[in-house]
Amino acid sequence: MTLTDVLLVAFGALTLAAAVRVVTSAHLVRAGLWLVVALGGVAACFLVLTAEFVAWVQVLIYVGAVVVLMLFAMMLTKAPIGASAEMDRARWPAALVGGGAGLALSALMVEAFRWSSVDIGEVESGSAERLGGEVFGSWVLPFELLSVLLLSALIGAIAITVKKRGTK
Repeated sequence: MTLTDVLLVAFGALTLAAAVRVVTSAHLVRAGLWLVVALGGVAACFLVLTAEFVAWVQVLIYVGAVVVLMLFAMMLTKAPIGASAEMDRARWPAALVGGGAGLALSALMVEAFRWSSVDIGEVESGSAERLGGEVFGSWVLPFELLSVLLLSALIGAIAITVKKRGTK
């Protein structure tokens, strides 16, 4: 087992533990902060795999923009931040669905790769120029639609919280 394997397992375990805390936390803000840890773990996995540009994009876009936007939306809509009695639901259906999905994905991965190692040889790494050409070439429409979607979510959160004139 190489150092790369050990680091991938360590960061993968950190990401998995943080993801479990995201979905099991009763407080929304704490869940958002655990999401930052989970996404940071994914970025660390990208760094170990020598995909530095993708790792920093992960940090800037997901941690720096999406999580901050989500936290602002929670604060602007004045959603209940702590544990709430009306938000409690039975946990066993969610555990059943999550466990089934996890087993199905694990079986799919085992079937697809059969735990084999692949010799990649001399492959051109994903440079920033090549990735930028793909994102702003053939993927420019979905990229722009995503930015409009995030903007409309922020505007919607502000519109919900603004009180009408004359009301207290």
